[in-house]
Amino acid sequence: MPAAINSDHLTLLGLLSLIGAGLSYWYARTNPLGLLLVIAFLITNWFGDSLDGTLARYRQRLRPRYGFYVDHIVDMFGTFFLLGGLGLSGYMSFPLAMALVIAYFMLSIEVYLTTYTIGTFHLSFWKFSPTELRILLAIGNIALFIRGPYAKLAGQQYLLFDIGGAVGLAGMAVMLIVATIRHTLQLYNEERLP
Repeated sequence: MPAAINSDHLTLLGLLSLIGAGLSYWYARTNPLGLLLVIAFLITNWFGDSLDGTLARYRQRLRPRYGFYVDHIVDMFGTFFLLGGLGLSGYMSFPLAMALVIAYFMLSIEVYLTTYTIGTFHLSFWKFSPTELRILLAIGNIALFIRGPYAKLAGQQYLLFDIGGAVGLAGMAVMLIVATIRHTLQLYNEERLP
């Protein structure tokens, strides 16, 4: 990595890439090539998001509180733009896209509260991390581009991304409930009153 590039540049690249992905979904409403642009932006996001902290550690330029804060604020805005664009694309119903935003934010709040109260931070749930989600989204975009926006399920026709979004929403709800119960019980047992 050139010396002129630092971890903040990579973080900004990650954010701009998610904004670009959201705008590309919106563009895909009128031109399916936007779906392929989304994939390019997801790859660029992966590059920036995965390497910003690694570069800071490698160069011994760590700022743990700043990095934690900025990384998660960027994720918040990036997710809003990505799912907002998907909701405006016509490939996923807007209410479902907004439900995914809300579920993501609720799960994020649980992670941040756990980090503060218990001192553990977990980025992935049940072997699912942002990298796997990017891969699934890219595969879905390829399927949309080749086969079109609809899929049949139980004899009914639905938007393919509505099916995937509903599964994702259910998965996030289960993760949130399980984590909430587990962490509440842990904190209750650690701070049991006499």
